[in-house]
Amino acid sequence: MNSNAQRLYSGIAELKWGFFPKVGTGVLVACLGLGGVGHLHAQAQDTKAKELVRVAVQTELDASRDDHSHWAYKDVYKGESGEKVMKVVETGKGALKKTVAEDGRPLTPEELKAEDERIAAFVSDPAQQAKKHRDDVQDDKRAESMLRMLPVAFVWSVKREDAKTTTLGFMPDPGFTPPTMESRVFAAMEGEIVVDNAQHRIQTIRGELTDDVKFGFGFFGRMKKGGTFEIERRQLTTGVWQITESHVHIDGKALLFKSIGEQEDEVKTEFRRVGPEVTLEQAAERLKREPSSLSASR
Repeated sequence: MNSNAQRLYSGIAELKWGFFPKVGTGVLVACLGLGGVGHLHAQAQDTKAKELVRVAVQTELDASRDDHSHWAYKDVYKGESGEKVMKVVETGKGALKKTVAEDGRPLTPEELKAEDERIAAFVSDPAQQAKKHRDDVQDDKRAESMLRMLPVAFVWSVKREDAKTTTLGFMPDPGFTPPTMESRVFAAMEGEIVVDNAQHRIQTIRGELTDDVKFGFGFFGRMKKGGTFEIERRQLTTGVWQITESHVHIDGKALLFKSIGEQEDEVKTEFRRVGPEVTLEQAAERLKREPSSLSASR
């Protein structure tokens, strides 16, 4: 997959559970089927809705394969450790991010210099770049797998239609067996997606856990009912869509006592196209030379 594959997938990939304790794979495999979710609502599959989802997913996969564009933009990220405003420049070898503000406070000249030095160290270190590439590839594969789950893991219905978009509702399909912990949580959600009628592109996807998700009778973990995620996208240019907002709010417990969760909100704005010839070195120089080119203000 190309470097821009995560334009849709990255939002879905926020449902990654790296905070789960490392226990034996065999133990997890044996226990995943034992905890289950609570009751599942019976609903007939709407074949028209399912076909619309299938077409939209395939369109996204094809578009990701063919999209080689790169962009610079402002990224406002808020997590449990606070808020960061970053400038991002994408290249053919990955994206560089420079923090310019934290918790509403612009970084000092000394802090900005430290950011430039961190970026320069990454650009000059092939080992760091290789590790980042491997991590990105794994995230892409994981998230693509969940995207491909959409037509098969849920019962679909048409909720609303107008001239521009169709809103499709989904709920867990009791006949689907999720293969991983990530997919266990994803497949236990109810929600809706909004599809652009003309281009068959996914514009919005939102979901909510309507029951607790337990791992190994709850001993290895429990994701709490009420957790939500939402992804918003818009078209930047012909055939190119980008995530502009993602929100993930999920809580739970691991090994009975440890609190775990994802509390993340991210908004991307001020998109500008970057030429395909731009290297990591040029991107780093661009971030260093133009500290105010992407405003730190909201």
